[in-house]
Amino acid sequence: MGIAPRQLGQVPYLPTVQAMQAFTAERTAQTPDQLWICEHSSIYTQGLAGKSEHIFNPGAIPVVQTNRGGQVTYHGPGQVVAYPLLDLQRAGYFVKEYVYRLEEAVIRTLAHFGVTGHRVGGAPGIYVRLDDPGSHALLPQRPAKKNGASNVPVFTGLGKIAALGIKVSRHCAYHGVAFNVAMDLAPYTQINPCGFAGLATVDLSTIGVSVTWQEAADLLGRKLAAHLLP
Repeated sequence: MGIAPRQLGQVPYLPTVQAMQAFTAERTAQTPDQLWICEHSSIYTQGLAGKSEHIFNPGAIPVVQTNRGGQVTYHGPGQVVAYPLLDLQRAGYFVKEYVYRLEEAVIRTLAHFGVTGHRVGGAPGIYVRLDDPGSHALLPQRPAKKNGASNVPVFTGLGKIAALGIKVSRHCAYHGVAFNVAMDLAPYTQINPCGFAGLATVDLSTIGVSVTWQEAADLLGRKLAAHLLP
């Protein structure tokens, strides 16, 4: 059974997280999965591993603590945020596979716009080449296949276009992925995005792709619904 994306429009962050938590706490083994697609007003969110020094100049932007994995990130207008509320046990895959599927949905969304998305070892999320966003050439810093290989992230020449942060409770996942479409990127310069100093953050607009928020939201929703199938 597939997941039908549910478009929420622009909604405040905290009540949305509280609604996800309530849904996850109350769901049973028979509860259908959901996929919420939305946009948030400007806010910094700090994950469970978050360190205060990574938010060095928040200015007037609120900072909220949240229970997802990872460090600090920014949400704001022009960003598509997708929250799959997924029973991983029923889907039949573990967290590592789930993250891979989330990333793959973003990669396929980017490919539709002629952009090549890349994974970087040791740094979940999706990245693009700043000098040639359409290049299919493999990155030297792609995730290592062999155990024991170095997974220290290297971001040379790259910009992050999508961030991931998830929470799993009783085998059920919530939180999700944020995909940058056409944003004011300045707030990213006031933090160390995802805990990495100097990490460049980009959106589709910056790399020359002109698309509406709604078009990107519809496409990402369809790709996620397809890639999260059991």
